[in-house]
Amino acid sequence: MKLFLKYHIFNIVTVIAVTMFFSCDNRLKEVQQIGISDNEPIGVAENIILKHIDSGKVESILTSPKMIDYSNRDFAFNEFPDGMHLELFDSKNQKTTIRSDYAIIYDKTGLTDLQGNVVLSTETKDTLFAEQLFFDKIKQWVFTNKPVKFRTGTDLINGNGFDSDKEFSQAEVLEINGIITLNE
Repeated sequence: MKLFLKYHIFNIVTVIAVTMFFSCDNRLKEVQQIGISDNEPIGVAENIILKHIDSGKVESILTSPKMIDYSNRDFAFNEFPDGMHLELFDSKNQKTTIRSDYAIIYDKTGLTDLQGNVVLSTETKDTLFAEQLFFDKIKQWVFTNKPVKFRTGTDLINGNGFDSDKEFSQAEVLEINGIITLNE
């Protein structure tokens, strides 16, 4: 009788243990998300300086008074509501500087959307003024389809749209509205 009772208790304990083992699954993501709304940022950083370095060479430096991190969303992004300053360095270590009042960087696409008083200036003093400009990190390309003013040499070119590589060797104002030659 004692053997029969021990056998049943052993079976019951085994069934409970196996049930508990298989009923638990990996819900670490769910636990990490407890208390975080899908619409709320996962973090906020102030007075940031981000440097992108590849093979020991600085490729870009981003500074901003505030960055809001939405990497907890399916389509992750970082928002810079107080603007940003971006320095891009080409293969000859020449610097292109971009400033804007507002920016969003989308992680999955590598696209940066710069908005409000966007000013892009190169080492050779070429300067682009726009209300919106996109920077494709993957293709190393800047572009917009909004109105622009582009100062190159003594010419100020007005147009609707702009395309260029980050080194400005292929800079092109689209739909040119006028060219003004400035006196130096």
